[in-house]
Amino acid sequence: MSSKSQLTKSNQVFYISLLITLGIVLWGLFLPDSFGNTANSLFNFLVGNFGWFYLITMAIFVVFSIWIALSKYGKIRLGPDDEQPEYSTISWFAMLFSAGMGVGLVFWGVAEPLNHFVNPLELTAGSTAAAEFAIRKSFFHWGLHPWANYAVLALALAYMQFRKNKPGLISSIFIPLIGEERARGSIGKVIDILAIFATVAGVATSLGMATLQLTSGLNFLFTVPETNPVRLVVIVVVTLLFMVSAITGLDKGIKFLSNLNITLCGILMVLGLIIGPTILIINNLTNGIGTYLTLIISDSFRITSEPWYGWWTIFYWAWWIAWAPFVGTFIARISKGRTIKEFIGGVLLAPALASFAWFAIFGTMGMNTGLTVATEAIKSTSTAFFVVMGNYPIGSIISVITVILLSTFFVTSADSATFVLGMMSSNGNLNPSNQKKVIWGLLQSGLAITLMLTGGIEMLQTASIAAAFPFAFVMLLAILSIVKALRQEVC
Repeated sequence: MSSKSQLTKSNQVFYISLLITLGIVLWGLFLPDSFGNTANSLFNFLVGNFGWFYLITMAIFVVFSIWIALSKYGKIRLGPDDEQPEYSTISWFAMLFSAGMGVGLVFWGVAEPLNHFVNPLELTAGSTAAAEFAIRKSFFHWGLHPWANYAVLALALAYMQFRKNKPGLISSIFIPLIGEERARGSIGKVIDILAIFATVAGVATSLGMATLQLTSGLNFLFTVPETNPVRLVVIVVVTLLFMVSAITGLDKGIKFLSNLNITLCGILMVLGLIIGPTILIINNLTNGIGTYLTLIISDSFRITSEPWYGWWTIFYWAWWIAWAPFVGTFIARISKGRTIKEFIGGVLLAPALASFAWFAIFGTMGMNTGLTVATEAIKSTSTAFFVVMGNYPIGSIISVITVILLSTFFVTSADSATFVLGMMSSNGNLNPSNQKKVIWGLLQSGLAITLMLTGGIEMLQTASIAAAFPFAFVMLLAILSIVKALRQEVC
């Protein structure tokens, strides 16, 4: 394909994506009831009728990721045979972890275990069994499954980008299956446009949620009023920060902030381990990992008519798939030079273990305050962390560090997404222009502000998850594609 035709396709994807995104925003802004009803109906239909499909699909991702790491293909490098990793292991992990979990880890680190502790499935609230259930389910929802989901798409993309020298686009995954001409045609355009929309919608939702938690934290700590003007100031300041970071590029802004994130996470976990019930935390970590691994197969396929599964497990699986185009593309971009075995170890195992430690520490600290405090804390997810920390020595110091971490996670998630959107709308250019990064950055923030002010954050979240349903099929095909390509290479 000539450079001129590639540019034409790139511009088509860029402008069509912009129009679709703006159209969705206007629909949500001017016809919120219609938008909300449509999104909720579609989401309820998918969760009610395809919950089993989400469970099976995510289980396949886990099995495939472990298999390919241990297979004969594990030694294949994502790039030429003599290629070395572009980033140090620590910086690589910091960037992929910041993009993959980001603000969600802080947002749910206390709130999810407490929700399960107060409202356990078929158990007594506040009991020892409820506490074990809370840790196990938090590990399950934030463990191997979400990271295997990211690994599948990221591996296929990284292999096609760096081993086969194809553009860094979701459509490139299909080249081994349908040929390059078709993958670069109308089918590829539709896939890339859907990927861009899913990324914009997912990240804009997270920006809005993070803004709400930041202002809640500032209100809890410093009595800063939780008003729309304050939220507007917060999101404008953060937008300026992540735009500077995205324009600075991977090697400076994003890499620096990601390393800062990991440092702050480490400080918080050490402090929590010291001031919290240390022995109980360690016991919950070891017991949690044990029960998680013992029951992972049954939990991976268990679903009943209980609404709990739709509210938690199925919702999470759909949400992780919705984030896969963005996170998968970003992880692929920073993974050049790794072997497949190194890649899976870094993307699947290391973040899962880090998440286990986080939930064990802060979930245990939350449950240790007792059922009364836990019930009060979960009344508002955005302040649950701060309510719990208020019951511990130096809790105010931990809360201040957490607000800083929320800000840096906020920035790294947004600038990573801005970078990826620039790639997706520039024919997979590994270093997209600042102009496109600025456009996408402003659009994301504008969308977040609009929906936050009109109360439409949850509507967009629901819509993005529903719209991302086709990506489950894209990712299953990615498995077939990467296996076919590897078999052709290793005859």
